[in-house]
Amino acid sequence: TCSGIVPMRYRNDNISITDFGGVGDGMTLNTKAFREAIYRIQHLSRSGGTLLYIPPGVYLTGSFNLTSHMTLYLAKGAVIKATQDFSNWPLIAPLPSYGRGRERPGGRYMSFIHGDGLHDVVITGENGTIDGQGDVWWEMWRQRTLQFTRPNLVEIVNSRSIIISNVIFKNSPFWNIHPVYCSNVVIQFVTILAPPDSPNTDGIDPDSSTNVCIEDSFISTGDDLVAVKSGWDEYGIAYGRPSSGITIRRVTGSSPFAGIAVGSETSGGVENVLAENINLYDMGVGIHVKTNIGRGGFIRNITISDVYMENVRKGIKIAGDVGDHPDDKFNPYALPVVKGITLKGVWGEKVQQPGSIQGLKDSPFTGICLSNINLHGSTPWKCSDVSGAALEVSPWPCSELTTTHQ
Repeated sequence: TCSGIVPMRYRNDNISITDFGGVGDGMTLNTKAFREAIYRIQHLSRSGGTLLYIPPGVYLTGSFNLTSHMTLYLAKGAVIKATQDFSNWPLIAPLPSYGRGRERPGGRYMSFIHGDGLHDVVITGENGTIDGQGDVWWEMWRQRTLQFTRPNLVEIVNSRSIIISNVIFKNSPFWNIHPVYCSNVVIQFVTILAPPDSPNTDGIDPDSSTNVCIEDSFISTGDDLVAVKSGWDEYGIAYGRPSSGITIRRVTGSSPFAGIAVGSETSGGVENVLAENINLYDMGVGIHVKTNIGRGGFIRNITISDVYMENVRKGIKIAGDVGDHPDDKFNPYALPVVKGITLKGVWGEKVQQPGSIQGLKDSPFTGICLSNINLHGSTPWKCSDVSGAALEVSPWPCSELTTTHQ
């Protein structure tokens, strides 16, 4: 389990959002109450930190920043709901490893719940809900009227010792949970929900972060359930901060995109990822490792095991031609290095295409090892510019992988 990474914190000091004028009627705007409560926690700096209690009710609010040594605790029946009036939604600078907003040039909207440079932060409770009310943002994306990149639901930047557990996240405007430049992060017992047609509502995206543990969660969204990232093209290469030590276990979910993904923004490198005991239903792609020319970086030592998938368009995809570029300044000679990917114990029912592994001519993917995989179909695999091994794989994979017939 994740338990060793960050010990759970118990706070001696408790305050309630109602102490600061918070009203849970679903209509009163509580931005001032949240900001004042957190300011109080920051400036009291009580030994052992402070818990901010959100009682049952619907608390409408604008975005707010967390502080160190705090627990945001949502009681059963508590909902923190994002305002849909974004006329005064704060703008913040782009992440240096992205160089610009992920979908629009320039800055980006601050995430609904944000933290930067923090340590010892807990978001937990009795399965209360954080509701991003993202439909207005999705509509702006569809109409192409967005001026800046949409806000994530929760983004924690440059922080350490973070726990997110026992909370329901729903209808994020953009990505749901985005730990970036972080270390020692535990995300467990969360539920993440968004409609299948909601654009870019990734579940959990560990980004240029180390020692991240994700487990015992249900994710049903419009994009990848979990996607490990590390920056975008020349900006990610220059920032040079990999994601490493990422553990994902006992995650169940569905999405028109990928279940477990690495990429496509992997310019700082991704290594030492373990995903196991994953159950996927009604997916676009079960397992997707994706990068592109111009990304540079590396993807190595990835192990994914004990995966069950059902009603999936494509079982396994490892590809070197996925994803867009921030601008035309990317280096076409910055080729990613993909090596040491082990997939084992994968079982699929109703899988339309078993898989494709397509490396780059000038940077073939090596050490791709498949074993004990049964995707129950007759469509052949597609492979190019790849080497590795296959043992007990059905339907039979490509000749590029040295095979041992059993």
